[in-house]
Amino acid sequence: MSRARADEEEYWHSSKFRAFTFDDEDDELSQLKESKRAVNSLRDIVDDDDDDDLERVSWSGEPVGSISWSIKETASSSTSSLEGRDSSLRKGSSSYAAFPKQVSSYSLSSLFKGEVPHTQYRQMALSDTGVKNYTPELRRPKAEYKDYSSDWSPKDTVRRMQRGKVCSLERFRSLQDKLVLLDEAVGGHDGNVITAVLIFLKRTLRREILFRELEVRQVALCHLIHFLKETGEQKLLLDLLRLCFFSLYLQLSQYREHLNIQDVEKRREFLKGCIGLPFSAEDTSHIQDHYTLLERQIIIEANDRHLETAGQSEIFRKYPRKASILNMPLVTTLFYSCFYHYTEAEGTFSSPTNLKKTFKIPDKQYVLTALAARAKLRAWDDVDALFTTKNWLGYTKKKAPIGFHRVVEILQRNNAPVQVLQEYVRLVEDVETRLNLATKYKCHDVVIETYRDLKDRIQLTAYKCKVERGSAEEDKINSILNNMVRNTY
Repeated sequence: MSRARADEEEYWHSSKFRAFTFDDEDDELSQLKESKRAVNSLRDIVDDDDDDDLERVSWSGEPVGSISWSIKETASSSTSSLEGRDSSLRKGSSSYAAFPKQVSSYSLSSLFKGEVPHTQYRQMALSDTGVKNYTPELRRPKAEYKDYSSDWSPKDTVRRMQRGKVCSLERFRSLQDKLVLLDEAVGGHDGNVITAVLIFLKRTLRREILFRELEVRQVALCHLIHFLKETGEQKLLLDLLRLCFFSLYLQLSQYREHLNIQDVEKRREFLKGCIGLPFSAEDTSHIQDHYTLLERQIIIEANDRHLETAGQSEIFRKYPRKASILNMPLVTTLFYSCFYHYTEAEGTFSSPTNLKKTFKIPDKQYVLTALAARAKLRAWDDVDALFTTKNWLGYTKKKAPIGFHRVVEILQRNNAPVQVLQEYVRLVEDVETRLNLATKYKCHDVVIETYRDLKDRIQLTAYKCKVERGSAEEDKINSILNNMVRNTY
């Protein structure tokens, strides 16, 4: 008791602060020594050896820092956190009961040494639910296990590439397979797939062969040119542009030679040979149409010359031909056919409907050309039939793919009578346009009827001054104005 009392008095009378002196002793050095003494005193309090030269060992007898020790430490920390949460639940509910946990006697290090069979470790892992919650392994799709170098067709390969799947293009070794793959990629309209196939072809084909095949595939050629610009391959790009420009120049020069051939039969044979030139698909289609049109013109010209010379056709006697139809454009040929052969059956080469079907002429172009031809002949019944359609109930109505305001203008240029003009001016839907056309072409009945429908007395009174006095139009305006006044009262 005396010793404890002496220690207590020494504690209360002692102090870690010392008085200020002018000694030369360095304050920082003294503080460092004092800190060292404090640390050494802590070692006596904590019963833990932390020497660097000694190996730390856990309570399980395994070295600290080993794999099994890390696994157990992680499991114990997670278990302690779970127990912390369980204790909070126990405080809130008295009916809480702890489940017994099965502690595994195997460690991960013993598994690596081969001491535990794989099946036993799997059973141990699944039964040790207190440490971790295991989820069953999900089965991967069968497509993922397929070999990427399997026998995919070019079409299937392009489809997989479009979906972002990994595909090996090395299996396409022959030139024919590679070109089919390129055509499928172009047909898929996916720029990334086209570029990927072009990179493969650029790496596996000789430059001359690649350039030769791209000459007839303009879409793929444009993609390759853009790719070479982006990657900065200037030498290959210049060679490609030089070859394409030179080849295109030769093709156009050869095609242009048909203009110097005067004989029609020789020109037809020359155009037939131009179809095989390595043009693009669109240009080749134009050359094919050019050859087909000239072939039709030769047949029509021979037949019509015979009819005109023999005088067997009334329309050739009444409207003699002013020029030959040979080498004329397609629209001129269609106008000629609508003028001289409008009523012919579709099976003949000179029929307008046959020309429309063969050369895929749009409806607007066909209606414009046929309207101009029949209006020039003043065949108003044919004009009326051109715009008359029937619905599925059998009712007829007029419909124009070019707009009735253009129909009115074409009819007026061909000196159509006012009765015909008024019929088509009434069909113009826009009121302002209808009034402008009716006023411009003096369709008085249409103007009066439009103002009547609008119940515009002021405009009717003003328009009354523009018609002749005592005419039927003036009487019609007066009758409408009187009815408006009567209905007002």
